[in-house]
Amino acid sequence: MTTIVEPAHTAPELPGSVPGVSGFRDVSGHGSGLAGKKLRFERAAICSIFGDPLDRRTWSSAPFNIARRLQQYGVAVEGFSTGIPRGELAVLAAHYTLRGYGAPRNSEAVLRSPPARRHAADRLALALRRRGIQHVIHTGTMDLLPSRHAPELKHYLYCDQTWALSLLYRPDRDSYRPRAVEAFDLLEAESLACAEHIFTFGTYVRDHIIDHYGIPAEKVTAVGSGMGEIEPNHEPKDYTQPRLLFVAKHLFAAKGGHLLLDAFRIARTHRPDLTLTIVGDERSRPFVPDEPGIIFRAHVPWTELQQLFRDATLFTQPMLNDPWGQVYLEALLSRTPVLGLRRNGLPEITEDGRHGFLVDKAEPEAVAAAILDAISDPERLSRMGISGQQHVLRSYSWDIAAQRIAFV
Repeated sequence: MTTIVEPAHTAPELPGSVPGVSGFRDVSGHGSGLAGKKLRFERAAICSIFGDPLDRRTWSSAPFNIARRLQQYGVAVEGFSTGIPRGELAVLAAHYTLRGYGAPRNSEAVLRSPPARRHAADRLALALRRRGIQHVIHTGTMDLLPSRHAPELKHYLYCDQTWALSLLYRPDRDSYRPRAVEAFDLLEAESLACAEHIFTFGTYVRDHIIDHYGIPAEKVTAVGSGMGEIEPNHEPKDYTQPRLLFVAKHLFAAKGGHLLLDAFRIARTHRPDLTLTIVGDERSRPFVPDEPGIIFRAHVPWTELQQLFRDATLFTQPMLNDPWGQVYLEALLSRTPVLGLRRNGLPEITEDGRHGFLVDKAEPEAVAAAILDAISDPERLSRMGISGQQHVLRSYSWDIAAQRIAFV
């Protein structure tokens, strides 16, 4: 059976919250832009197939943060995990192969298959029906399908990507047979079509859902995201020292770690004073060589990570297929310009390069050239740092995202 935490727990109360208050509640304390607006729902579930959505460790804490802010605005929120135990995954993996999809490379492939998605959706629907919950916010489409067990359910989606978008750059694309690619896209379309409303991290995802999947524009809203516990940096900052920073708790290769290391070696032949600090966990340590200029930090608490962001001259993270990247927002909040690939959410986050450097090709030579160009002009970095911080403070926070989800 699909493991459903029923519920995992309810979102913790925040100061000033009024659980269960519905309709046109007084929102004057949350900004004049909300005055007179109505709550979309009084009570809702939030779910994730990758773990307890009310645990900070799940999906970069996005469900946790959205749930807390919704609760602050008067929505009673309960969390549900729709993950599938290993034993069931093995059975579903066999079905995956029997459907002609080949051998699944990882658990994500299995979870995307029709039997797994329908099973997760049905189990979630039954659990929500027992709890008397009629509104559910999905944080991905792998448990989002209409279910005969609860046809009255109203589904909402908060997502940072789609299956079709992921195919543009995902490194394992060739491991999926054409039959699987087509089946997964049909399921994605069915999932999106059954949603009452879709909320996306980026505008580029919103536009794609409208154009590729044919979802009416009025049903899709870009709401952005917040970030971790990094505080804005208002202290003086020195951009003359070329200090690069890379942060990846996991998925070192996919986050661009190997690409950056190769680029760093090239760039350092031109700038011997260049340094690179890599923050990761112990799984990343074997990938980081003991070479001049390279520093590896593991298990860094938020206070130290915040200082590393502030000390860095340039945040360099050429992520291969990350759809958004909250870490870019954290760097910009620290007045540290960012450097990455011109793909997915980074052009939007940097306003097409106003607050950072976009590299067209995922090649070490191209990344190295961009690094050398960036650090060659400290005054430009300073201007980018100021404008980037202002942009993030104005445009991105969990409060902003939750407001756009909660109110109509």
